Amino acid sequence: MKVVSRSFRANGRIPGRCAFAVKSPKTHVRLADNRNPHLAWSGAPPGTRSFVVTCIDGDAPTRPDDVNQEGRQVPVDLPRAEFVHWLMVDIPVEVTEIAEGSCSASVTARGKTAPGGPDGTRQGLNDYTGWFAGDPEMEGRYLGYDGPCPPWNDARVHHYRFEVYATDLERCDLGEAFTLADLRQALQGHILAQGGITGRYSLNPQIRLR
Repeated sequence: MKVVSRSFRANGRIPGRCAFAVKSPKTHVRLADNRNPHLAWSGAPPGTRSFVVTCIDGDAPTRPDDVNQEGRQVPVDLPRAEFVHWLMVDIPVEVTEIAEGSCSASVTARGKTAPGGPDGTRQGLNDYTGWFAGDPEMEGRYLGYDGPCPPWNDARVHHYRFEVYATDLERCDLGEAFTLADLRQALQGHILAQGGITGRYSLNPQIRLR
């Protein structure tokens, strides 16, 4: 399958309007427009009954010691892990495009309770749910899309993979507020094809992306 975006080019910089935060010279970062990017896909095989969309950052630090700490840097060679930014299932087979800003168009403190999306779709928990746990102003269940906000002192550029899966499922066997692990289990043996597009992002003032 082929996946394209009018919001950013393949392996290009994700625009600040599609991020959770942008650079700020005074405070390191400030909240951004948090708009989901435009996505369109083609080439689904016969037998496709629905689509699934995910966005995962594979460059999340595995240790918090240096994250966003003055006078310190998250080293490039630190082992990395996945950070989930978006899980959407049950996208009708006739839908092959998602407009920018149609599923998210702002940062919502404590998370979106009913994120927008094509009729019939459901959206799972992203990892801001765990990231903001214990924060009295931001803690909550973060459903749907919330964009990039890598550590502002990370020496590594983060890569965000938007993946589209064609499935033979009309409806995924998932409960409310499902996780990536739940989704992967539900999709076992049901993926007919997949394709994706990767964007890059950094909040490090020493890194300039094009």
